[in-house]
Amino acid sequence: MPFSTLGLCPALVRAVSERGYLAPTAIQSAAIPAILQGQDVLGSADTGSGKTAAFVLPLLQRFHDTPRERPRQARVLMLVPTRELAAQIGESVRTLAQHMSEPVKVSVVFGGVSINPQMMGLRGGTDIVVATPGRLLDLVDHNALKLSQVATLVLDEADRLIDLGFAEELSRILALLPIQRQNLLFSATLPPAIQGLAHDMLQAPVRIDVPSELQTQPDITQRAIEVDANRRTQLLRHLIQQHAWERTLVFVATKFATEIVADKLRKAGIDAEPFHGQLSQGKRTQVLADFKASHIQVVVATDVAARGIDIAQLPVVVNYDLPRSADDYTHRIGRTGRAGASGLAVNFISADTEAHFRLIEKRQHIHVAREQIAGFEPTAVPASPGNSPHAPGNGGIKGKRPSKKDKLRQAAARQ
Repeated sequence: MPFSTLGLCPALVRAVSERGYLAPTAIQSAAIPAILQGQDVLGSADTGSGKTAAFVLPLLQRFHDTPRERPRQARVLMLVPTRELAAQIGESVRTLAQHMSEPVKVSVVFGGVSINPQMMGLRGGTDIVVATPGRLLDLVDHNALKLSQVATLVLDEADRLIDLGFAEELSRILALLPIQRQNLLFSATLPPAIQGLAHDMLQAPVRIDVPSELQTQPDITQRAIEVDANRRTQLLRHLIQQHAWERTLVFVATKFATEIVADKLRKAGIDAEPFHGQLSQGKRTQVLADFKASHIQVVVATDVAARGIDIAQLPVVVNYDLPRSADDYTHRIGRTGRAGASGLAVNFISADTEAHFRLIEKRQHIHVAREQIAGFEPTAVPASPGNSPHAPGNGGIKGKRPSKKDKLRQAAARQ
């Protein structure tokens, strides 16, 4: 099915063709007609599935079909959780709108930078606002932006908005919007909080679910390498050099770890930079630009980079530290294997994290064979029902560990 059959004008069809999109993805085929008909949409699909174009294209088509008012007033509001995702979506909107007969003004606003240039950019009005919640409210409080004419609200990466604690800001924003509007909610996962939000916000929505297996598993090879925790950096350096990985995104648990691991890699002659939420926006933008241009070989990041960063042809993602949840695992490895390309996701498994990775496997309905690299074989043995001295017979499962009374009884019996 070509894009021309979805009701898009020639200017938009030309734009998607120039971006190399040969045919709509599953979520685009389902979402574009529904959005053009004015329906609310609840869409669930993995990163790399094309969901940004799934809502951008029909909203641009609406600008083509409906004459603009003067002065410009924001008719579309796109709320996102991170600065990087805001910048990415803004770039996508501008690229897809480049051949339209009448220009569409897009305002991308987020925190971490001075508010003054953003206020200046909103003078004369705007058509589409792409924003993080906190900065959007700041602009409203400064009377730089009004939301009374918003006809369509888009929540992208809605689960991440809730995870990052934006629920209160989101409630304030919803109260500023017209009651009669179209609502589009897109999320890679649909936890109970998001399902509750969808129930309260959406009116008879079209539900679109794209199974994750269709998006990730055929394209991403997953590896699980057993290694002692204190030798992970040495193993990472070995793998990068042995396989000549040109670009590698490494996920760690903390800001401190990004700095330490990146510094050790640099000392080994590997161009590496840390990437975390406490960097200035200018530094974050520069790191990503250098990484995309292959001026940097390795970026060591916290989960701030797990969503909203679209790096074409990123070959390798490494989970130096495992993510906290199976959902975060999906978003991390989804940075590679995008747009039909193949990718590699490597997980470092230590004795202390083996049980956690088994839980991720269970919830992802996968099994990744364990492997060892010569010279980096682990010395510590993972806890298991057969060898755990602390939880015999139960594998250390929470709620089944021996209580204090059990331990006293066992001590008395030994005596």
